[in-house]
Amino acid sequence: MNFKDFKAGRWVQQYEYKSFLPGPVNQEWIWGNARINTLLEQATQAIGELNAFSLIVPDVDLFIQMHVIKEASTSSRIEGTQTEIDEALKPKEMVAPERRVDWQEVQNYIKAMNQAIEELERLPLSNRLLKNTHKILLEGVRGKERLPGKFRKSQNWIGGSGPSDAVFVPPDHTEVPGLMSDMEKFLHNTSIQVPHLIRIAISHYQFETIHPFLDGNGRIGRLLITLYLVSKGLLKKPTLYLSAHIEKHKGVYYDALSRVREANDMGYWVRFLLTAIRDTAVKGKETFEAILSLRSEVEQNTLTLGKKAENAHLLLNHLYRRPFVTPNEVSQMLKITHQTASSLIRNFEKLNILKKWEKVGRNQGYVFGRYLALFLD
Repeated sequence: MNFKDFKAGRWVQQYEYKSFLPGPVNQEWIWGNARINTLLEQATQAIGELNAFSLIVPDVDLFIQMHVIKEASTSSRIEGTQTEIDEALKPKEMVAPERRVDWQEVQNYIKAMNQAIEELERLPLSNRLLKNTHKILLEGVRGKERLPGKFRKSQNWIGGSGPSDAVFVPPDHTEVPGLMSDMEKFLHNTSIQVPHLIRIAISHYQFETIHPFLDGNGRIGRLLITLYLVSKGLLKKPTLYLSAHIEKHKGVYYDALSRVREANDMGYWVRFLLTAIRDTAVKGKETFEAILSLRSEVEQNTLTLGKKAENAHLLLNHLYRRPFVTPNEVSQMLKITHQTASSLIRNFEKLNILKKWEKVGRNQGYVFGRYLALFLD
């Protein structure tokens, strides 16, 4: 299928509204747009450079969790959840009661992402894996009654109060199994010559157009991109997440998806996503460079702590995963007295590693502020 000959689908009359039935995507794709070729090369190079950090950074898994937490917060925020990354790091008891539902949604997303990455070691990227991830995402939060882990059995819509005045109405639920099966086959079809980044761009568009779940489609659709890159070996670790770029360019993102359906302009959408992948990979590389620089500085400084240096190293490893801590946590984690833990924290304050944050009950909280700041811009 040449992009210029592409027909996105057709509108199907239902009872009092029309739903959009997309065409299948499991086919060969070609294009004649030189800009797409340039962006494809740039994005592929940027991903390769980002992936290199996964191979050369010692203990890289220590830093992956903060990428996951940032993605969970940002992706959920796109859907209207009001939890920032610093709040997502807090224990539940530190979160205001009226904000705990939002907080729990982000925690579910973190859990769902981590579980999905683990499942890739046992399962291919498949509808089964996406359903498993969706079930975790909606567990015990808003939307828990909306068929967690199952494709929808009724009509959904985007915008408006119902299908009759919606901004967009996805295909009828009876079409979902066949369309999702076609998309799954496209993800893994080795008999067609479609570059990975073009394939995932088309697949993300198709997923969001099908809208196979009653809730959580945006979050699962964005996670699909990272899962694909990991499953195909373009990334050894899940270090690239697009939600921050999409949130910054949210209007263009939705416009690009709509333009495919309304004007059959797949090329415009592909150019948008390739640009998002390129810019996000470049930003991820810069973040890793900043992490390595900060890590070298703080670990060199902790060597001055003499006998405390070993415990300082263990505490730092904890802070790289979750840059918030209390003396009680340090005491339990390192199996030292509360007094010794407090002394170690004071040392970290003097070294400009930790600073006082909010209290957890009567227990003072501390944050690795310079490290957290690397994930806030």
